[in-house]
Amino acid sequence: MALTDITRTEIEKATEECDRLGRDAFLKHYGFRPARRYLLSHAGRNYDSKAIVGAAHGFVPGERPLAAKDFSGGAEHAAGLLRGLGFIVVDEAAEKAVTAEALVDRVAGLKVNRASGSPALYQPIALLWAIGRARRGEPRLLPWSETEEAVRALLVRHGKRGERPRPDYPVAALHRAGLWSLHDFTGTVPTAHGDAGLRNWFARNQPLGGLTEPVHDLLNRSGEARLAVIDELLCTFFDGLDYEDLLVDVGLYDDEVADDSTPAGDLPAFEDRKEQWLVEAARYERLCRIVEHRESENHGNRTARTVYNPIRSGSARTAVLWRSRGRCENPHCTGQPADVTDAREPLLEVDHVMDLALGGRDHPSQMVALCPNCHAVKTRGRTREALRAILLHVAEERHTAVRPDGEA
Repeated sequence: MALTDITRTEIEKATEECDRLGRDAFLKHYGFRPARRYLLSHAGRNYDSKAIVGAAHGFVPGERPLAAKDFSGGAEHAAGLLRGLGFIVVDEAAEKAVTAEALVDRVAGLKVNRASGSPALYQPIALLWAIGRARRGEPRLLPWSETEEAVRALLVRHGKRGERPRPDYPVAALHRAGLWSLHDFTGTVPTAHGDAGLRNWFARNQPLGGLTEPVHDLLNRSGEARLAVIDELLCTFFDGLDYEDLLVDVGLYDDEVADDSTPAGDLPAFEDRKEQWLVEAARYERLCRIVEHRESENHGNRTARTVYNPIRSGSARTAVLWRSRGRCENPHCTGQPADVTDAREPLLEVDHVMDLALGGRDHPSQMVALCPNCHAVKTRGRTREALRAILLHVAEERHTAVRPDGEA
């Protein structure tokens, strides 16, 4: 039985039948179990992909519905057919297990218009706006009128490569990339091409939309994930452009952008210490890489190392706090306070061993985590110069020890 006989028409008939019967009755009628992984996302609803394809075969003239046993390739075969017909298929297992690394890969792989020789900024600007909302814990889904107004204003102010004030372009593209959910509409979301047709579809349907739930939740709670995605967007799409005003507008240009929204908690259990070290070193390396990306920038005649950049500073601060494991990094500390912050974090302050204005680096290799007492000695104590020499050595030593490649 050839699945190639099935067209979009039969698939849509099957989804209409599922809507009419209800999911449970539909699955029972056709003898399928609920999907464990692949879901068809259509018209703002999710459907069991294998069951939909099986039922759709019965709408092909002269054919009967397919049973679960008739699929030689299983659910993956059904998912492949649906994708080939232009439908969105959600890999539920992958969505639930979204990680910072996986999200960065998806952002780096976004398909954007490069007709001008440089990447268009439609999708990056819309994503940065959504990341700012996720960071602040604002509602994930918004009516189209609110999304349209906000993203249009950002495109007008920050579209530096001829972008038109058309929020429908990035939203449709991000939806097809699996990063943006759209709900409460009929029919199929058009591709991010054309002009009047795409604009009219959004105006007519007024969909509710925003980042997919797993992506929104990750960007809300994880400062590390937030930093990694912002850094990837800046490196991939904003090379050579000033982005500070945009980040200020969307609420992503301050040191706290690196902070988790909830305490990080205990480290996960590992089979052995080597595995633990590798995972921890990889995290530290990611944060250092963000610092170095931002450190290498040079806007106009300004020296990058001495210019305040909260993406760089926040990444460096997070790396140092994580490296310290909650303990003051002064080897001669006489005892830090046992109290903790409201977020149940140790009372530590990250400090530059050498001031930026005097040639120091905004980099973990020249930064330390100090308890309030040691910080006061380092800043105002009579022995501060001797302590600074010790702390500079400690910072370099710990940085080298943690980093996988052993390089400062």
